[in-house]
This record gives sequence, structure tokens and C-alpha cells, in this order.
Amino acid sequence: MANDGPVEHGYPHLETVRAAVTALYRRLSYDTVRTFATSVVPADVAFCDTDDLYLGAQRVARELVRHYRLPDARLIVSFREMRHAANVELAAGPEYFVELNDRFRTHRRDIGAALAHEVMHVYLHRLDLSFPGVRDNEILTDTATTYLGAGWLLLDAYREDGASSQKLGYLTPEEFGYVLAKRALAFGEDPSVWFTSAQAYTAYEKGMELARRDGREPPLTAAGWAGRRRYARDRRQAPEGPPPPGVRYAFSPDGGGRLRVSFPCPTCHQRIRVPVRGRIRARCALCRSVLECDT
Repeated sequence: MANDGPVEHGYPHLETVRAAVTALYRRLSYDTVRTFATSVVPADVAFCDTDDLYLGAQRVARELVRHYRLPDARLIVSFREMRHAANVELAAGPEYFVELNDRFRTHRRDIGAALAHEVMHVYLHRLDLSFPGVRDNEILTDTATTYLGAGWLLLDAYREDGASSQKLGYLTPEEFGYVLAKRALAFGEDPSVWFTSAQAYTAYEKGMELARRDGREPPLTAAGWAGRRRYARDRRQAPEGPPPPGVRYAFSPDGGGRLRVSFPCPTCHQRIRVPVRGRIRARCALCRSVLECDT
């Protein structure tokens, strides 16, 4: 939790974020991911200063448990002084003990954001889905929270001005915006109407710009003139060497010596491998996206 300290910006964890989206689709399946088409709405996790602190926190926790479809999980919420925003004890269940930073006693509007991340830890624990290392596993948790409909709360908790700052989670604001944009493009949902933080809206717009750019990379037909020209040049030179830096497609021969190109699906980032033979329609087996390509 960045608390009145510097907030990291940009996309330093982008490849791990993309790997996390792929891992979600692989572990949950397309059909299960689609059951999260509706996000947590503000009214369900609203918390005002007149609400009882503990009863209110338990109510929000129950709502997030319901959203993640963990009906037999019970969260016991407490508060204490700590460095991080929150912590959950991942035992066998069905009871899980969550500790929130004492800061949330007076910043109650962000309790939902902190709990969204901690309940996702429980969800992933039950799925037995994790990444090696604390850092990557926390990035997976933030990404899953956001892609499955509760992470807009984490981005909305980001506030920064000349005198103070606050950010929850391990992703940068722009990375949260990127995952939210990926979700918005996949589910046709606009989370920006729920933001109370102007900085959150700006980060979402930047993330959307990058998310749309994923869908305009060659060999997709939506690629621009410069991308198509670069692709044609690389195709003529293939497969003599590795792809240039920053290029996400790669050429390789198949068993019969014919050229194929692999590239990441713009929705789930699983790599798709297709023949190099002009205009074709490819279908991602993982997220079922149908992609118009010019290979």
C-alpha cells in the first residue's frame, strides 16, 4: 500500500499481468470466466462513516464472497497496525481471518477494495492457482480480482495530489486500467461510470489505449500501415533469426517446411499458431475469440 509515498506508474509488470489472464482462462475455462460478466456494483460494497465498522466490514466481505461464488467461506475481519493494506490467513477453511490496516478505520470507503484483493486470495487458494514468488503471485491476485469484476474498487482507491497519495495493490494504476479495459472489451461493460477518483479514470483511459493496441498488432487485419509494413519485412526475412525487440509475433517452419506465424490472442494472450498464407480467420481455443488475420 502506497500511503503518502511515491506511486509507481507505467507497465513494469505487463508480461506477468498478461500471463495471469492466460492462467485464469486455462484454470477456470471460458464458460466459468463468462459467469463473471457482471462486476460488483457500488451499492453492494458501499460503506459510509455512519456504518458500524465491524458489521459493515463483515457485510462487504459477505458480498465479495457471494460475488466470487464461495458460499461456504466465512471471513472474520479485524483491524490492526500493519505495513501492508491487509492480510488473510489461508487455512483449510471454511473460516478465514482477514486483518485490515488500521488506516481503514477512518478510510472506510476503501474497505471494499482491500477486501476484494484478500477474498481473491481465498478464491485462488481454493483453485490451487498461484505463481511462484510473492511478487508474481500478488500480481496474479490483483489481475484476477480485476478481470473477475471487483478490481475497479482497487483502481478507484488510487488518489494522488501534490500533498498526499494512496494506492492499493501491486499493479500500477495504468496496469489496473489495462486489465479493466481488457475486461471491458471482453464483456462489454464500462466500469468508468463507477469511479470517484479522477486519477483512476485517467489511468483507465491509458490502460484502454494499450488494450486496444493489442487488437491492432499484426498479423491482425486491424493493424495499421506501419505495422503491416514491418510484418511484411519480417516475413520476408523469416525464419532466419529471432523477431526484433518489441515484436510479439514469431515465424517458424512446420514439419513440411511451410512457414507459420505465432502471435498472442488479444483477449487472453495465449499464443495462436497459423499458416502464413494470406487472409485467414483464426479462432482462439482458450477464450473462443475469432480473429481476422492477414498472415
